[in-house]
Amino acid sequence: MNVRASQALLVAAALSALAAQSVLAQTTSTGSGHAYPIRPVRLIAASAPGGTSDILARLLAQQLTADLGQTFVVDNRAGASGIIGTDLVAKAAPDGYTLLLIQPSLTINPHIFAKVPYDPIRDFAPISLVVDVPQAVTVHPSVAAKSIKDLIALAKADPGKLTNGSPGQGTHPHLTSERFQQAAGIKLQQVVYKGVGPAFVALISGEVAVVFSAVSSATPYIKSGKIRAIGVASLKRLPTLPDVPTVAETLPGFEGSQWFGVLAPARTPRAIIERLHQAIANASRTPDMKEKFASMGMESVVSTPEAFAKVIREETVTWANVVKAAGIKPQ
Repeated sequence: MNVRASQALLVAAALSALAAQSVLAQTTSTGSGHAYPIRPVRLIAASAPGGTSDILARLLAQQLTADLGQTFVVDNRAGASGIIGTDLVAKAAPDGYTLLLIQPSLTINPHIFAKVPYDPIRDFAPISLVVDVPQAVTVHPSVAAKSIKDLIALAKADPGKLTNGSPGQGTHPHLTSERFQQAAGIKLQQVVYKGVGPAFVALISGEVAVVFSAVSSATPYIKSGKIRAIGVASLKRLPTLPDVPTVAETLPGFEGSQWFGVLAPARTPRAIIERLHQAIANASRTPDMKEKFASMGMESVVSTPEAFAKVIREETVTWANVVKAAGIKPQ
């Protein structure tokens, strides 16, 4: 090989090495040459302390802190059905230091409230889904229905008599119950409470006949025999409640899972989105996290940013149709 050819090969090798280094840097840099993260990150939970969203945010923050070497701090910003915390992130700097743990309220609120200060699609950069929490259909032990089929038959026999305890107008359980009624061709009498806790108190006392709620919230009462589960709104039976049929076994295709995912403000650099996505995926794979998810009735559903964006787009349309069919007027 002559000298000129040898020099050309050396130059090509050097350029290749530089390109590889550039790709690596892009996956860990903000785009300004600084590694991410270089300071603490806020993870906004748009709910009060102690709820499912708060507990999940703290589990996730602990794992992200260990993986990325910077502190992830959970900041609870409850109020207005999650709008306050969500709007805070929508207006935050797109630098990866303010994130949002969100649930379907993101795609529901624009159809329940006359004015929402953000756009669920335009104003956020999806990072990843984290978990799914299927809804459970539960009844008071005195209710004759032992199955979804029985419940539908009871409701059809006396329309509007069976009472459904809702944890709030426009909440995911409320709208899941509306979807169920629309799919089954029945009508339940809605009784609205201020949260899932009061709704379960009403169910246990026999004040209402039915409650739709997250499996994680219902399981302790189901296990104690205070209420009876007649269906889960997942496409397959749950390991934690193996004897409870899915709603889809009676109403094919019916699904009502309450997902949780992480968003950043729109225009957050892609390198940061990818780094956070990988860290969330790593966190969800740890045996400790898997065990904790399972104990809370949650299923890990880590997704790509693109898949999460698709869920948000599709559910925005779905909930618009459900709200319209239920005759709910934005307030």
